[in-house]
Amino acid sequence: MNRRDWFRTTALAGGALAVNSVPGFSGSWYTPHPLDDLSLDLARLCYNENPYGPSKSAREAIMASFDIAHQYPFQYIQDFMKVLGDKHGVSPESIVVCGGSVEGLRAAGVAFCKPGGNLITLDPTYLSMMTYVSKMGTEIINIPVDKNLDHDLEKMASAVNEKTGLVFVCNPNNPTGTYIPAAKLISFLDKVSPKVPVFVDEAYFDYVDAKDYQTMIDLVKKNYNIIVSRTFSKVYGLAGMRIGYLVAKPEMASILRDRVQASASIPALKAAEASLADSEFYEFSKKVNREGREMISEACTKLGLEFVKPQTNFVFFKTGVDIKEFNERMRNKNILVGRAFPPFNDWCRVSTGKLTDVEMFVKALPQVLG
Repeated sequence: MNRRDWFRTTALAGGALAVNSVPGFSGSWYTPHPLDDLSLDLARLCYNENPYGPSKSAREAIMASFDIAHQYPFQYIQDFMKVLGDKHGVSPESIVVCGGSVEGLRAAGVAFCKPGGNLITLDPTYLSMMTYVSKMGTEIINIPVDKNLDHDLEKMASAVNEKTGLVFVCNPNNPTGTYIPAAKLISFLDKVSPKVPVFVDEAYFDYVDAKDYQTMIDLVKKNYNIIVSRTFSKVYGLAGMRIGYLVAKPEMASILRDRVQASASIPALKAAEASLADSEFYEFSKKVNREGREMISEACTKLGLEFVKPQTNFVFFKTGVDIKEFNERMRNKNILVGRAFPPFNDWCRVSTGKLTDVEMFVKALPQVLG
């Protein structure tokens, strides 16, 4: 074995060891759809992606960034913190930039959860943080959604005890698509955040049309003990670039920043900055998403299927068919839909995707259920 082959073999072995030893690497976020064989003719309505992005301006920014891609991103991160601080009306010290919002969730988990402690969350909800901290020895206290698939905030507040390190709230929630009205969530935060930090995941903020919904970043400005996360993976179409951020009061943001392991790259930073300035693409993304979810909602209504009025880039609806079977039937139509979200095993989360793909789904739905 020559030196190059030896290096390749040992690097692969070491990489496998590292992957298996890092908490959360094999968690749900890294798991592809089991029926996705990367065929070009598949309608991938299962990942909550924005297939129309990156925008033209973001692509141009990515290409231009190659001229400085030999540099480390440290100063560019500092500059982007100022951009985001200006956007939200907070100091740059309140911003934590990371390689995708998932990294922000995990940094918060490392910062505030510990072995023998607990984390309180909804069930079902987005699992990246819980998958990660459970491998650290943190107990996950799951509070089931109520009869309307909403957060049961009263039970979540009652579950807080001396071992609680963090409370996780996804608003709007993934996978149910339900949201918490601003007044109700603020009341919850008034009660809970003085006792324990609350993480508010706002990944789908940009898609919400409800008038009684609002960001909780305004409470960060009032020094609340909360962390708000945002992502460029959804409305901006940068899921493959891996860039997101957290907003928290400066002293909390400093704690989080020290625990971020996956940094954003220069191409990702430049793409995100260009995306923020591209209001035309932003409005286009929201428009086609609204059209897509209306098409899906109308199809469900026509078939008499129960569904949650969507405020995200997906629709959660009841098929009455086990989700594994429903997935296989849809795959036979070259369509991928969402995975199982126990205990709602006869419900489906379908993403909006391109309108042509949504049309495929709407046409296939009565055939698959018939």
